[in-house]
Amino acid sequence: MPKNLDITVPDLTGTLALVTGATDGVGFEIAARLARAGAELIMPARSLEKGESAAARIRERTPGALLQVRALDLASLESVAAFAGELVSEGRPIGTLINNAGVMTPPTRQVTTDGFELQFATNHLGHFALVARLMPVLRAGRAHVTSQVSIAANEGAINWDDLGWQRDYDAMKAYSSSKIAFGLFAVELQRRSDAGDLGIRSNLSHPGITPTNLLSAQPGMGRPDDTRAVKVIRSLSRRGILVGTPASAALTAVYAAKSADAHGGRLYGPRGFQHLSGLPAEQRLYSRLQDADAARRIWEVSEQMVGVKIAV
Repeated sequence: MPKNLDITVPDLTGTLALVTGATDGVGFEIAARLARAGAELIMPARSLEKGESAAARIRERTPGALLQVRALDLASLESVAAFAGELVSEGRPIGTLINNAGVMTPPTRQVTTDGFELQFATNHLGHFALVARLMPVLRAGRAHVTSQVSIAANEGAINWDDLGWQRDYDAMKAYSSSKIAFGLFAVELQRRSDAGDLGIRSNLSHPGITPTNLLSAQPGMGRPDDTRAVKVIRSLSRRGILVGTPASAALTAVYAAKSADAHGGRLYGPRGFQHLSGLPAEQRLYSRLQDADAARRIWEVSEQMVGVKIAV
């Protein structure tokens, strides 16, 4: 597979974009590609030091890139409220929001300061609350909102009876559940935007398979060593076999967010074998994300859990 895949991105000079999880991996490459197209980037980070390091690397690639590093922990509703409150008070319209950040399969169940299971909190609830609180500036920017799901959203189910996985925690099932919930939210956001004439375009992307820090050694998540899966993925990626690189995997989210050929309510992913790698293309929406009743239900449950209603 060619290592230097790329797509055409329109000139984004003068527009403001926000990418969660932009400090490394696929999110870093998404931010770098948008910056190269001229967008001004907001790069939220749990660690400002890590955020500034990532911003410096983007400036090395694109001298003069306009980047803002700000504090945000998606696993904390207080942090989300403070971050979004600053942006809304500044009043500048946001034209692009790519909800990319996530955590994957901590081997033991972890709980946030708000009392939610970590994967559901970070992958879904934090982004839900972020969109809810940013709605004034998203509407003002007629924003393109792209939410990064995973091929894991094509398996498993939402654990409706135990969203916090307090009983029988299964790391992979909990991850799939969080990504299905997140995907349903993105679909429902488009439906409500259409119904309320909000001017927001909401769609979904997935990066295929690529070596990132999601499965790397993270002692804070109870993973002292790289998983066997990430070791295999890295080896395949280096050889250009089956899986992509972080740079190629980033293209699906950029395409979904900024291509004139991308549409609301649709799913975009790599077009290669088994959708593991390659250039972006529209894909059939996963069956688990086609349930309109489930989409409405997760929206309403999420509003109750985060204590914020999305003004639509």
